[in-house]
Amino acid sequence: MTTWTADQLRAFLEHAAEHRLHAAFVVLATTGMRRGECLGLRWSDLDLTSGRVSIVQTVIAVNHQVRIGSPKTARGRRTVELDPGTVAGLRRHRQRQLAERLLIGAGFTDHGLVFCRPDGGPLHPERFSRTFSRESAHAGLPAIRLHDLRHTWATVALAAGEHPKIVQERLGHANVSITLDIYSHVTEGLHADAAARVAGIIFGPAGAAVSTSLANKGSDGDE
Repeated sequence: MTTWTADQLRAFLEHAAEHRLHAAFVVLATTGMRRGECLGLRWSDLDLTSGRVSIVQTVIAVNHQVRIGSPKTARGRRTVELDPGTVAGLRRHRQRQLAERLLIGAGFTDHGLVFCRPDGGPLHPERFSRTFSRESAHAGLPAIRLHDLRHTWATVALAAGEHPKIVQERLGHANVSITLDIYSHVTEGLHADAAARVAGIIFGPAGAAVSTSLANKGSDGDE
């Protein structure tokens, strides 16, 4: 699994700030959505006032043709909370889309999609991926797949101490064991941090020193 660091992800979003699909990259970066889930979002699925989005459909490619489908599992149909920055980005994207619609005029077909072609039609998933690859190369960043933005979000969230159950629900995994298995490389690195935090709670501010002292006494006794 290849992911970006938080700094690299921030650098990409800053580089792509003027791209017409910048808000799509932000949504992927801050929610961990799958590519098809992001492309399947409709404005009717968004509640920008409360900062929530309902994932109820997905865009897929079948024999190079774009199709609208349903999430793969029941857990895939979910509601995801949005941070204020992502909400603000979606509001700006809405204004940009309305301006495009005026320019296209009668040629615009309204499918209600949040992220679409300039004429309103659904974006082809593979073309979206190629756009991401091109922009990340222009930004001078290590090559990763668009899907790896999902892995990047989960890795950053877990490393920041987010509860695995929350990460599981936002990703739409069937159960938390799947999340823990996929991101075991992250959770294993958190064990030492957990040990230190719990020791600090048990022994107080001087927990590390006390814990070391008790460990040493135990070793002497064993000898």
